[in-house]
Amino acid sequence: MPSAVNPLVSLRGPLPSPTASACGLSSDPGRNCGPGPDPDLGSALMTEDWEHALITGNGRQGALCYGSPAALRFTLAHEDVFQPITEPLPAPATAAALPRLRRLLADGHYARAATEVCDLAIAEHPGYAGTRWIDPLIGTATLTFTPDRPGAGWARRTDFRTGVVLQQWTGVTCESFLSRAADTLFIRVTGCHGTLSLTPIAGTPERPIDVTVTGSGDALTLTARFRDAHWPGALDGYTVTARSWRTANGVVIAARTTPGLDSSALREMPDFDTVLAEHVRIHGRLYDRVHLSLPDQRTEELFDAGRYAIISSTGSRPPTLQGVWSGTYSPPWRSGWTIDGNLQAALLAVHTTGTPELMPALFDLLDSLRADLRENARRLYGLPGLYAPAHLGTHGRQNHFGPIWCLTFWTAGAAWLGRLHLEHWQHTADVSFLRDRALPYLREVAEFHLAFAEIVDGRARFSPSYSPENHPSTTGSQATVDATLDVRAAGDVLRALLSLDGQNPLAHRWRALLDALPPYRVTDAGELAEWLDPRFGDNHEHRHCSHLYPLYYGGDPELLDDPELHAAAVTTVRRRLRWWLSEASDEMGYGLGLLGVAAARLGLAAEAHAALTRLSDAYWRPNLVPTHNRDHMFNVDLAGAFPALVAAMLLASRDVGPDGVARLQLLPALPAAWPAGGIRGLIARGPVRVDLTWGPGSLEVTLTSALARTVVVTWPAGTMSISLSPGAPRRLRLDR
Repeated sequence: MPSAVNPLVSLRGPLPSPTASACGLSSDPGRNCGPGPDPDLGSALMTEDWEHALITGNGRQGALCYGSPAALRFTLAHEDVFQPITEPLPAPATAAALPRLRRLLADGHYARAATEVCDLAIAEHPGYAGTRWIDPLIGTATLTFTPDRPGAGWARRTDFRTGVVLQQWTGVTCESFLSRAADTLFIRVTGCHGTLSLTPIAGTPERPIDVTVTGSGDALTLTARFRDAHWPGALDGYTVTARSWRTANGVVIAARTTPGLDSSALREMPDFDTVLAEHVRIHGRLYDRVHLSLPDQRTEELFDAGRYAIISSTGSRPPTLQGVWSGTYSPPWRSGWTIDGNLQAALLAVHTTGTPELMPALFDLLDSLRADLRENARRLYGLPGLYAPAHLGTHGRQNHFGPIWCLTFWTAGAAWLGRLHLEHWQHTADVSFLRDRALPYLREVAEFHLAFAEIVDGRARFSPSYSPENHPSTTGSQATVDATLDVRAAGDVLRALLSLDGQNPLAHRWRALLDALPPYRVTDAGELAEWLDPRFGDNHEHRHCSHLYPLYYGGDPELLDDPELHAAAVTTVRRRLRWWLSEASDEMGYGLGLLGVAAARLGLAAEAHAALTRLSDAYWRPNLVPTHNRDHMFNVDLAGAFPALVAAMLLASRDVGPDGVARLQLLPALPAAWPAGGIRGLIARGPVRVDLTWGPGSLEVTLTSALARTVVVTWPAGTMSISLSPGAPRRLRLDR
């Protein structure tokens, strides 16, 4: 559980005028920012632990803000500064062994099949004898301001709408933010002067880094050179520059990280209020897209906190496991992009909360790695198309696997990322994106699966297969056949291509494979099986629930509309949730978030709310940054999954098909704890904007579409079909 200090909250009121200071009272640097710290509006936590810092970021750079009146610290990071540690190798050449691997799996020698891949890899390159990780996202430097006037009355808070971190004590205020417009950290200290220092972050890097700090006083430059990383594409180092300017009653500071060894620093003192206003125009436009009002302040607060973290850590790349923040040389799982659920969870609310412009960062990343994804498919399986490994970083090669974590057997990665391309199309109706980016990507994904799937007696078999990080109760090995996720993710891609690209010459092959996919399996216990092959028994005491993948999005019509399958999915959610709510589980909060989204998609209001409550109680620290485990490991995956869960409880929508009809469900999983409330700015597939308020016995919804659209609206008391004209809001008052 989080520690017992007062929880930090955002400033939820309207933004002051752009000419006013961030605290909303005065632009005069000689005036104190308000009457003094109010513990009810923030946290009194002083800390030297970066994991408990407040966060500000512009997507490309991040700053962790922490310390005390004795020393204010700002630990910096940059989305492109991954220290080169492990030279990327070609994926192991296991294609020739595929027939033998399939025989081993067919004969029940699961662990042996996984071990054989490792043996082949080591024989090809001795570097595979140990676990090979991607390179770590590291902190670049810590900027420390030592005030000449420490004191009592410490408090701190974050204004989510402006991105300003406020730290203050009696008579002194420090405002800091990372500007989207200027790509620079700006700090204004009012009420005291002090000294500035710039140092490497604490700890020992895994490979030596040659660091020099030059300058003194008001101009400092830290230059870091990475040693012994001479492979193509390896970063040679980075620079951090810091400048300070003394004012009549304080200091203004500017700092910036630049990848590479050419520094970039501001030469003239910025006007703090002007650069803040420029930043707020960009950041605030994203943050203001949606507004939630509930009789549950904690849920409102975490909904806002999660959206803030994802907005602030999405730049030219999507958020890593730690967003765009790092205070260590060895972050868990290297703080890259883990695509067997983590990254998808982090991005799950981007579309529904109206910020689709954050998504191209993912598509750009995948484009930059496309050659590696093709080479993975060729070397691992001897096939065309795309193969995406579970861990992406500065490269996309499949280098991370082992005899237990047999990740070369997971073939759903590229297809799952294809679902995110579809989500972007469904929520934007951007025809150029569909034509130029989504369809070409989906065709390459389908190309792999057309060649990979074996057709045996008219049924497609996916061998080898892998359900992320879980092992069947009956085998003990993660090496399997026909994992539900692998099959359903491929089916998602095939259905989309047939709907959106049905005149393609390959359409008949897509249809043939789709028709050959094995159906869902219901176990003897009435549960939706995680593996379609009955040799593999379910293991419910696990953090992943990947077989529920369709329920994270528009939902597979077969799963939603077939009473037996729907009931099986309900039983599965309840069985997994019992484990999550027990003391046996304490890890991977985003997994509980995804389970909650699946519960909401099935109409399970009490179960979705139980998941939300456990997440709220156990997986957020007082700095309003989530953790991977209960109060352990700074991690932003849940920052996306939490608002996605809230949104899923209030609105569901199905994929828009060839008929062009948008199908919306209002309040699909409204818990008894929210008898009244509202949300403004949700986006359903179509896209259709949804502004919704409800109270006992009634609800009011305003629907808006940029295109002429027929919309079928379902709510707890009925269903109706309406027509929307382009750009014309349609208000409905409905009985509940």
